[in-house]
Amino acid sequence: MWWENKIMRTFRCQLKQSPGVLGHLLAELGDAGGFLGEIKTIHMGRSVVIRDIVVFADNFSHLDKLIKIVNDNPDVNLLEVRDEVLEVHQGGKIAVRSRYKIDSLSQLRRVYTPGVAEVCLRIKEDPHLAWRFTAINHLVAIVSDGSAVLGLGDIGAVASMPVMEGKACLMETLVGLSGIPILINTKDVDEIVKTVVTIAPTFSAIQLEDISAPRCFEIEERLRQQVDIPVMHDDQHGTAVVVLAALLNAAKMSGVDLKSTYFGQIGLGAAGLAVAKMLMHYFGQSVKGADINEDAQKRLARAGGIPADLEEIMQSCGVVIATTGVPGLIKPEMIQPGQIILALSNPNPEIKPDEALAAGAVFAADGRSVNNILGFPGIFRGAVDAKVSDITEEMLEAAALAIAESTPPGELVPNPLDRQVHRRVAQAVARKALELRLSRADLSGYFD
Repeated sequence: MWWENKIMRTFRCQLKQSPGVLGHLLAELGDAGGFLGEIKTIHMGRSVVIRDIVVFADNFSHLDKLIKIVNDNPDVNLLEVRDEVLEVHQGGKIAVRSRYKIDSLSQLRRVYTPGVAEVCLRIKEDPHLAWRFTAINHLVAIVSDGSAVLGLGDIGAVASMPVMEGKACLMETLVGLSGIPILINTKDVDEIVKTVVTIAPTFSAIQLEDISAPRCFEIEERLRQQVDIPVMHDDQHGTAVVVLAALLNAAKMSGVDLKSTYFGQIGLGAAGLAVAKMLMHYFGQSVKGADINEDAQKRLARAGGIPADLEEIMQSCGVVIATTGVPGLIKPEMIQPGQIILALSNPNPEIKPDEALAAGAVFAADGRSVNNILGFPGIFRGAVDAKVSDITEEMLEAAALAIAESTPPGELVPNPLDRQVHRRVAQAVARKALELRLSRADLSGYFD
């Protein structure tokens, strides 16, 4: 959407109560390139009116220009400029709340001492009862070292906390799992693995988040081998799941037969390599991949892919997926007629969809259309409900198909806030676990 890459601020303005004052101010802001959102009246007086005006700016220098316009208006007094995003984050976005009201000694005895002792002893005798009598069955660790955060890069563990809180909010809101951010203040692979293995008994699953390549590959693989609960690096597999779903829908909308086309993946970092692997597994054919990092090319080759360069991929592949983080990397003249182009880097894609379509692509989309929010909540919900020890490639593909099948006609992917979509993803993952005989849970009635 147009507002996604803009800076949003709320101007609290005291305006002279006179016809045309508000209209003149809004016209000035619009003439200066400012986009306007909600306008709310806070106080209506005899001589002045106080209003909150939501303003969108292109960048901080543009924002300064818009602020100056307000300050220079003799009929307007700028009382405050508020960043409502920061206000939402005041005190953090998540909290631990008691499920029971403790307002009497008898209730205290039940939830704590002495009543809790009996529960502890039962779990000691049969550790499996922890799944029934504790919160472990819905706690998911969201683990990060802050080394590859969104489009921000290596900002450190503590600075990544708002992102981890956001993931926790989504997980609880969409599927009812309790995400617990775990910030690890080291980039040493051995220390990260040791830390997660040590704390793993607290959780029903481990979500790895914003850990840079190539360390993320080793960390995930070692954890999958050492713990008995699902481990998934969302930047890899959550992205790959949604890309596969989007690609299936794009092919349906454009009439392209994916079984008879060649796939190219430009950028072989965490997301790119995972996308290439999923396409190879699902379609049963090699994927060409390009990356300026020679080690990344070697990892693709070991996975069964074909190292290539940008020009070769653009000339020979009917489907091109780009995850490089390099805006404008794909030039319009590189586009071949009938190609499907998914340029997924945010906030600025390798090529804008309208440019790709104008150059001859049959379908094009950017990263704003392919959001991994559609993947990870349902994948973890299904894996936790089935009590699997691992999330397999088949489960991920089942999740992708569930997303694709839940998409309304004419859309690339469904609404990421539709809880029914996440429920279908969870059921698809759990059903596949049953088919593979990997489920360790009683799922009677789960699919009703």
